[in-house]
Amino acid sequence: MSAPATDNVTAAIAERRELVDDALLETLPIEEPERLYTASRHLLDAGGKRLRPSVLLLTAEALTETPPLSQSYRAFGPDDMDIMAAAVSVEVIQSFTLIHDDIMDDDDLRRGVPAVHRAFDLDTAILAGDTLYSKAFECMLQTGAPSENSVRALEELATTCTEICEGQTMDVAFESQDTVSTSEYLEMVKLKTAVLYAASAAIPGLLLGADDDTVDSLHQYGIDVGMAFQIQDDLLDLTMSSEQLGKQRGSDLVENKQTLITLHARQQGVDVEGLVDTDSVEAVTEAEIDAAVAELERVGSIEYARNTARELIASGKDNLTVLEPSPARDVLSGIADYLIERNY
Repeated sequence: MSAPATDNVTAAIAERRELVDDALLETLPIEEPERLYTASRHLLDAGGKRLRPSVLLLTAEALTETPPLSQSYRAFGPDDMDIMAAAVSVEVIQSFTLIHDDIMDDDDLRRGVPAVHRAFDLDTAILAGDTLYSKAFECMLQTGAPSENSVRALEELATTCTEICEGQTMDVAFESQDTVSTSEYLEMVKLKTAVLYAASAAIPGLLLGADDDTVDSLHQYGIDVGMAFQIQDDLLDLTMSSEQLGKQRGSDLVENKQTLITLHARQQGVDVEGLVDTDSVEAVTEAEIDAAVAELERVGSIEYARNTARELIASGKDNLTVLEPSPARDVLSGIADYLIERNY
């Protein structure tokens, strides 16, 4: 994207992020038991790009003639639907998955702050994640959509949560597998990461009663850009500083996580496990990561991952042609590019 186009996309995300942040405060107040709700809000309060709810809001705009940022999306469209409730729902699911993911990985930091199980304790973190999971479904029930449409949106959300758990299970299993194929990795990424983007794009269509072809195309847009998003995250883990990442740079490599980058490198004969001489994230040095990245660049693994992400983005943008031309559709296309051009 050109600089002006990038500015337009980041401004559109920022405008919607502010409204989503306000809605999160309203939807998840700190109440009794205070410790539970403080823990539930911990990562939400730490920030976040709010990309998934932004995709949901923009898709709703593209499907209707409702002006952008209309009444904070609480009285949206000709039927005064509370589309913000759906946006909050997907962001709350995202936070739930992050809390449990950090517990499983025993990570110390998330978004530059202590992980929930570090800031509080393990039991509270598990309960906080569970609370967010249930709150997400409460939110989705509050859109005011016709009952049939609401049921379809709830079904999409429930299926998405199941698929996320399936993807996480695959990710964990990969750590003990001797070999993982590229297709297996891409399926894991689709389930663990991309399906929530797909739900974010498809749910507005379901709530607003769009036809099946439109909903399917929006769902596939989310799958494609969500997979590209995860590949970009894997690239950033190696190429950005620890300060920018909010966690230790190169942690995926140290922890022997399977990524498209390391899978390609193994196919080129690289001893990936030998790239860093430690199994401790705390002990790895910047020099070791620099050397590892240089080797991955030498065999073309970094560029292979980048090219795969670009192909997915192109496919995702093609699926947006199901929408009528509009400023909102243009921003959705721009978000697709942004997901692989971002540096954080």
